[in-house]
Amino acid sequence: MRKLVILGGGTAGTMMANKLRKALSRDEWEITVVDKHRTHYYQPGFLFIPFGIYNRSDVEKSKSDFFPSGVKVIYSDIDKIEGEENRVLLDGGQVLHYDFLIVATGTQTRPEETPGLTDKLWKKEIFDFYTIEGAVDLQKFFKTWEGGKLVMAISELPYKCPVAPIEFVCLADEFFTRKGIRDKVEISLVTPLPGAFTKPIATAMLSELLKSKNINVIPDFYIERVDNDKKVLVSYDQREVEFDALTIVPVNMGADMVERSGLGDDLNFIPTNKFTLQSEKFENIFVLGDASNIPTSKAGSVAHFASEILFENLMNTIEGRPLTAKFDGHANCYIETGFGKGALIDFNYETEPLPGTFPLPGIGPFGLLKNTKMNHYGKIMFRWIYWHILLKGKELPVEADMTMAGKKRVSL
Repeated sequence: MRKLVILGGGTAGTMMANKLRKALSRDEWEITVVDKHRTHYYQPGFLFIPFGIYNRSDVEKSKSDFFPSGVKVIYSDIDKIEGEENRVLLDGGQVLHYDFLIVATGTQTRPEETPGLTDKLWKKEIFDFYTIEGAVDLQKFFKTWEGGKLVMAISELPYKCPVAPIEFVCLADEFFTRKGIRDKVEISLVTPLPGAFTKPIATAMLSELLKSKNINVIPDFYIERVDNDKKVLVSYDQREVEFDALTIVPVNMGADMVERSGLGDDLNFIPTNKFTLQSEKFENIFVLGDASNIPTSKAGSVAHFASEILFENLMNTIEGRPLTAKFDGHANCYIETGFGKGALIDFNYETEPLPGTFPLPGIGPFGLLKNTKMNHYGKIMFRWIYWHILLKGKELPVEADMTMAGKKRVSL
């Protein structure tokens, strides 16, 4: 019996378990998934919780609902990977041997990495919404907050879902407008990026959108510390941004076991061939989703598109063929912009987000880099698609490789 082990039962690991169980003979292959958590979270939904659009029950389900029959599931912490020995050590001393290993352990928030962030104002006037607990705490806070300087800050790159901070400030604008206190709330987006987004065409569109909503963008701000007494963010060049309420994207890092295994970079992300998704250190280890260091967004869409490439390359390897499938860095993100509208971006390693229509040229129904109601509906519909199609490894009518069909090249 040959053995395939998947570390991580989140979005990426669950998709691969479903795809591979269908493809590999149960008589020849044992598939094991390891994860310490029993609850699966729809993480894009965390964004909606602070504003009362979703509640906790809308974003969590049991992981066991999504693992296919015929897959062994072990709920345990992982001690480390011993790549030279083709084995994984679990907490408690259990040893798993493997022929092939998929690492899909994701990324975690590390608020303690930023000096002052977890001091006396943490969870009182300083929050994150990248954890379920943080999102719920922020919902409670916003119910009684009467206004002031609301700052949405990004600690460091990379981080999960790069558009989420933009969505947050847009939804905050709507939320406080509907409460009738928008004139009492000053909203700022503080980012280490040179603008609202990483690429110029999308940045121009999103910057104009934020300006129209009276949302201030403070670029090139690298947070050195949080001063709880003065209630300010302090940058490395000693600039300061005042806040009355601070929502922050904490430093994101890969799993600690990656460091213990000697497989990661300084943020515990695993050096990975960006095209084949194979570990740069071991040929029988593949890396999927946020656990890798590939230069694309840490987002669910990337894990989905990449999973198709990883599946093909893993099957090639098993059957003795070369790794012919190449991941192009395809990412596709709906951006909730408030008041029942949204934007959409579609891009890859080589091509920045461009205007146009998606997925059908000239038809859509979604508009790229356009603020429309249809894009909002796409964002809302995705939760159903996530639970019923994506996690179960079913096919979606969107190719893994990005296409230029429907896109318009423009210059600034």
